[in-house]
Amino acid sequence: MNTLESLENALPLPVTVDDILAARTRIAGSVVKTPTLISQTFSDMLGCKVYLKFENLQFTAAYKERGALNRLLQLDADSRAKGVIAASAGNHAQGLAYHGKRLGVPVTIVMPETTPIIKITQTQGHGATVVQHGEKFDDAYAHARKLEVEQGLTFIHPFDEPDIIAGQGTVALEMLEDAPEIDTLIVPIGGGGLFSGMATAARAMKPDIRLVGVQAELYPSMYDYIKGADLACDGDTLAEGIAVKQPGELTRRFVDRLADDVLLVTERRLEEALSLLLQIEKTVVEGAGAAGLAALLSYRGQFVGRKVGLVLTGGNIDTRLLANVLLRDLARSGRLARLRIILQDRPGALFHVARIFDQEAVNILELAHQRIFTNLPAKGLTLDVECETRDRDHLQRLIAALREAGYEVAPIEVG
Repeated sequence: MNTLESLENALPLPVTVDDILAARTRIAGSVVKTPTLISQTFSDMLGCKVYLKFENLQFTAAYKERGALNRLLQLDADSRAKGVIAASAGNHAQGLAYHGKRLGVPVTIVMPETTPIIKITQTQGHGATVVQHGEKFDDAYAHARKLEVEQGLTFIHPFDEPDIIAGQGTVALEMLEDAPEIDTLIVPIGGGGLFSGMATAARAMKPDIRLVGVQAELYPSMYDYIKGADLACDGDTLAEGIAVKQPGELTRRFVDRLADDVLLVTERRLEEALSLLLQIEKTVVEGAGAAGLAALLSYRGQFVGRKVGLVLTGGNIDTRLLANVLLRDLARSGRLARLRIILQDRPGALFHVARIFDQEAVNILELAHQRIFTNLPAKGLTLDVECETRDRDHLQRLIAALREAGYEVAPIEVG
């Protein structure tokens, strides 16, 4: 940390609990007061009391509309008439667009040209003007700042503004009022706006509460800042909502001052957490929304016996991606498998293999033969069988039965 950063960190933080209380009054009735509920199954599984805050139940399916609305409501009449602009391909865009339309404030959102069409149409569906520019978010951000000046618009940052931070802090007010026994909060960090607001509110309400941030391992930008590390920030993460390469100028001060720790979670843990939330709580979250549970799964020893609050920050996930995650989780658990079996190319070969699947009560979903593109002898072939089993033990019994019958079998593993 350099001298300038040390001086910045010595200054009072620019958002107080009074700002957050005022934000709650301001946005009341226009955002959903989402429930905070105990998950008995996760509590039993993880050895701590687990409380879930269902921010995926907001109208735009994410907490981001809290900060967006708080910021919009404080615009002067001239700024409201001219409109606002933001660079975002995600939940900030939708929150701003939705509440801008409600309030009669024109909203322009700049998105990279690579943004999936579903995100563009959802944002346009809330009444915003979408401008596509550049390949990356940084290109879109620079163009938004250019249009801000040229058109006299008000730029609204997704996380690095006091009014945004104050709005997001209302999540913690609700959680700790509904479940005052919570002694630990695990909060996803991308740019850091949610953590900054929640930590400010929580520390004021309960000074001894433990505050833990969590980032995707592929995007450890705030972790790097807090820990003095130099890990790379890049890759295709499931948690794109917290895939931020540069932490906020303001938010890093909050995290540095208020966080007890910042943890990293792998892509595999994010997938597991997302799948478990759907299976156990019957709730759909996006990758970032599963980050808190992913941290609890990864570092469960740190939280044994505690009363832990998790925020399900959003539920905006592409259905095809969700299906892929669920199927990959089934494969890892052994309930779905693909086996490669070496056969001799002769009549009845497939019948004899299928009979073993029948004997072991394993459901065959898909078959694929390969005779040409293989290094086997001309009379040999490979058979790929996708099948459904009860669990990993059931799968292992099937493999053992096939090998006992003389077949060469190899499972095709999921990464």
